[in-house]
Amino acid sequence: MNMAGPTETLAGAYGLTDAQGRLLSADAPLADLQERCGGDLPGTLAIPELLALVRQARGLGLKIARGFSAFDGESEVSGFARIHPLSEDDGGGCEVLVENWQRSPLPQPSAREFAERLDAIDRAIAEVSARLDARQRLQVLSTRARDAATLEAAALAAPGTLWSELVELTDITHHQPLHWRLLDGAACRFEGSARGWRVRLIPLGVDAQNPAGFELLLIAEQPLAEGVGGPDQGAEGEGPLETSPARLVGTALTPVLRQPVQRIIANAETMRARLAGPLRDEYSEYAGTIASAGQHLAAMLDDLADLEVVETPGFSTAREPVDLADAAARAAGILGVRARNRDTALVVEGEHGGAIARAEFRRVLQILINLVGNAVAYSPASSTVTISTFAAGEGRVAVSVADQGPGISPEQAAKVFDKFERLGRDSGRDAGKDGGSGLGLYISRRLAEAMAGTLSVGVAAGGGALFTLELPAA
Repeated sequence: MNMAGPTETLAGAYGLTDAQGRLLSADAPLADLQERCGGDLPGTLAIPELLALVRQARGLGLKIARGFSAFDGESEVSGFARIHPLSEDDGGGCEVLVENWQRSPLPQPSAREFAERLDAIDRAIAEVSARLDARQRLQVLSTRARDAATLEAAALAAPGTLWSELVELTDITHHQPLHWRLLDGAACRFEGSARGWRVRLIPLGVDAQNPAGFELLLIAEQPLAEGVGGPDQGAEGEGPLETSPARLVGTALTPVLRQPVQRIIANAETMRARLAGPLRDEYSEYAGTIASAGQHLAAMLDDLADLEVVETPGFSTAREPVDLADAAARAAGILGVRARNRDTALVVEGEHGGAIARAEFRRVLQILINLVGNAVAYSPASSTVTISTFAAGEGRVAVSVADQGPGISPEQAAKVFDKFERLGRDSGRDAGKDGGSGLGLYISRRLAEAMAGTLSVGVAAGGGALFTLELPAA
């Protein structure tokens, strides 16, 4: 394992904060750490450990002396902090003295740890994966690349064959079987794909010299253009479209990231609720912030996965009778707790059976949850969000969501359904905060169009926003 470099010991540093935890002045080492952690001088103390100590000292009105550590982007910084709260006559801030200031390089990962990280990355981006026995004979092969369909069919037709007989090794002239280390990283091609591929062979078992088997990964050197290869290719030789980055993320990374993100959320919620033991208030707040950020990331992963689905050529939805009043009631039930927490009332108008659409219930509910969630976020306190279902004319039914927020200007309405557009309303309780991925309304409109419907925006009776989903009647 590579060892860290020598530890650098610096002189102590002095700083002064105000009553709000803003660092007003600081000696050079502390000022440098403040900037490396993303803060300004003067500005809110950007070193979380020191900020927590300052707040604790102010809250208790007592001097605090405690060790701390922080990461400045390159090294680990540690020291012993003495926090002295000042009286209100002196400004109500704190004096911060850091002694025994040390900067230590972070330990480099071992060769094994680095190799494991590379393996994880390759697993995430590989479009063809297989399991081999100890003699490199194929046991099972799966693919998510359209231009690898021929390879998958050949593998199914010849189980137990040497994997290299199904591909052309472009930079190796020796005959198989070769030692697996000579094949790991080799380039290859196979029938049905015009792309170049890289081979990864990962040994299985405790003894890498005598593996019990292998994990075979084929990694494409470039993304697959839309409409090229496989059954989705246009019958009339349609030109290829560029691959959306969201397709690569949705297919390759979303399944890999979802479990660790959910684990982060669960652990943060456990800490926030103090289920694992006593915890100071400021750290409980930090855990709540981590959980919120994790939930935001999880929602973005879901949006990217949905984006991949709706942009797939030939995407279609099921056709079944959908009671829009029932879908509206369920959306209101799902978001009821969020609405109550924000002092917002959800009202559903329309009789069950009065507006039956021919659509896919799951997709209608997905659209309504997005619309109602946005309405709750942008509604002022003590307001009402109204979900109404009604007949919309010959052969059409509709459901609308109206809020009492600031509404949407004509300029915003023209682009509100654009990809990555974050709505951009000027007020409301969530104004000024980071929004979602900017994909919710874009995906909702694509879903509506896939069900032969429309999704439009207008002005509600009270001046808020009015979104209307119109669908064919059953």
